[in-house]
Amino acid sequence: MIEIGAFQAVDMRVGRVLSVDEFPEARVPAWKLRIDFGPELGVKRSSAQITHYSREELLDTLVVCCVNLTPRVIARFTSEVLVMGALDPDQGVVLLRPDKDAAIGSRIA
Repeated sequence: MIEIGAFQAVDMRVGRVLSVDEFPEARVPAWKLRIDFGPELGVKRSSAQITHYSREELLDTLVVCCVNLTPRVIARFTSEVLVMGALDPDQGVVLLRPDKDAAIGSRIA
């Protein structure tokens, strides 16, 4: 169990995927994503191990990301946000996404 304050310290936001690029240098298959979080946060980059989604499925879609983790360098690429998903044993990561069009930058509460 955690206190509500610990949960509130995690800043999760809605973003829109602007670009999806191959990442052959990554040890584990991944995409390089550019995600727009609106005027407050701007565009951030992420290395996302969601290669069972095609580029077309990801481009221009809404995703939920944790935006206040320390950036990680993966094969000389700085991943600034963590794309959130459910870990399914059969499908891998299943993206968490709003079920309706939500404003980019919206906080997850």
